[in-house]
Amino acid sequence: MKFGPLPVSAAEGAILAHSVTVDDGRLRKGVTLTVGHLERLSTAGVTEVVVAQLEPGDLHEDEAARRLAAALAADPEMAHLKVTDPFTGRVNLLAAGPGVVELDVAAIERFNLVHPMITVATVPPFQQMAAGGMVATIKVISYAVSERDVAAACAEALDAIRLRRPIYKTAGLVISDIPGGPSNDKGIRSISARVEGLGMSMADIQITDHDPDALADAVQRISGDFVMILTGSATSDPEDVAPSAVRLAGGQVERFGMPVDPGNLLFLGKLGTRPIIGLPGCARAPALNGADWVLSRVACGVTVRDRDIAAMGVGGLLKEIPTRPQPRAGKRHQ
Repeated sequence: MKFGPLPVSAAEGAILAHSVTVDDGRLRKGVTLTVGHLERLSTAGVTEVVVAQLEPGDLHEDEAARRLAAALAADPEMAHLKVTDPFTGRVNLLAAGPGVVELDVAAIERFNLVHPMITVATVPPFQQMAAGGMVATIKVISYAVSERDVAAACAEALDAIRLRRPIYKTAGLVISDIPGGPSNDKGIRSISARVEGLGMSMADIQITDHDPDALADAVQRISGDFVMILTGSATSDPEDVAPSAVRLAGGQVERFGMPVDPGNLLFLGKLGTRPIIGLPGCARAPALNGADWVLSRVACGVTVRDRDIAAMGVGGLLKEIPTRPQPRAGKRHQ
């Protein structure tokens, strides 16, 4: 691509690089100059314009962006993505419904290394999305790029972006109640909103005593494709009431604790084929916490292993919440 000043008389077919004011309005940058445009420029006394001129082997920014998006999401329907029409060298990939974003990070990094003018920016891996949310934006920075570079970028990142949709339809919530404990209504509202935000429904809510046997019985009886447990008193050890109840019910606890704050006191387990999430107390509030990261992945069928939770520590220092003023400073929590 050639870029630079050109006499107006020789600029037909070139792409205007900078907007120009003319007598009857404004010619915006990016327009392909026609004879009519040149007449308007001449009438306004403009003798020279800065333009981009495509050379053999170049692709216009819009066509380049279209091809790049078609590689990153080769089958948008299967990837649960909607692809916008190209405009000013940009194509957006939008979520076709609620879910979490799955990325081939290494492939996207290779894509962005092909040429500085060829770019894709995404949300973080496993970001929870609502329908219509922007998952990625592909932007060709210059007015044209080499077709060869576009092909190279496409080859590096085929199907590198997709949305994982929820595989479950319903969830069950078991709450253990203690005298003078926190509000169950508030917790139910916040957790129900999280479930509904993923396009699912709350199938069953059971409130029981804060006792391993009572909790175990509720866990066995609760309906729902997966189970969440919220205790009236914080779970502070793998042998505490809620993890013990899961084992008494015939299930297993696969992980206790996570390096995300707020959200440290989460545990993850299973009863038969049903996942079990032991929620931290901060899940009673709508603010983002570690439980959101685990809940959205589990709901979408993403396997959450020990190493996955361990990796959440990088970026896992979340915002302070008003109900816990300065939780990381001052006295040790009681």
